[in-house]
Amino acid sequence: MIRLQNLCKSFNFRGESKVVADNLNVTFPSGVSIGLLGRNGAGKSTLLRMIAGSVTPDSGRILTRGTMSWPVGLAGGFHQDLTGAQNVRFIARIYGVDTGELLDFVAGFADLGMHFHQPVRTYSSGMRARLGFGVSMGIRFDTYLVDEVTSVGDSNFKAKSEAVFLERMARSGAIVVTHAPPMMRRMCQAGMVLENGRLTYFDDVGDAIAYHWEVMNGP
Repeated sequence: MIRLQNLCKSFNFRGESKVVADNLNVTFPSGVSIGLLGRNGAGKSTLLRMIAGSVTPDSGRILTRGTMSWPVGLAGGFHQDLTGAQNVRFIARIYGVDTGELLDFVAGFADLGMHFHQPVRTYSSGMRARLGFGVSMGIRFDTYLVDEVTSVGDSNFKAKSEAVFLERMARSGAIVVTHAPPMMRRMCQAGMVLENGRLTYFDDVGDAIAYHWEVMNGP
């Protein structure tokens, strides 16, 4: 369960105030995969970071229950001078999971080959995203926070990403930031739209997508 209470967040961008959260009061149900839509610059990734605790709101609070992943797909999070494998070992110790099992899962899933044993600073953005998604999916969380990561890689990797995500969703929930309504239909049960600091929640993912297009095509 995730609950936003009187949540407010804004920042200055090129001399103008940009509102991300305008007194939001929303409760996200447990065990539901929720797609988050919104135009470019609406603040979807910032909202995800606030839920994760890496960005502080201006006011209000976020209440969570159960374990929650870091925002998968966002840049950062790995020690740049450690190899992919060394980062995985470190994360396994932090979360108290079996190091060998996590290493095997990530090595097979991310398919980085010899780069798995090279420093992360040598990785492309796509390789970092694949490593991050593999580590996150290798650890069981009650809620996964995902930011466009299944758009990374070729068609085989995208299919593999969706398959493992859907397998995890049998026992967990998620908030998935996306610009792709077709992917959202496949991966999510519910949806929400962020527009001008307002967050509108829909129990039906199709209703969320329809509202998103209405907002995007409106005056």
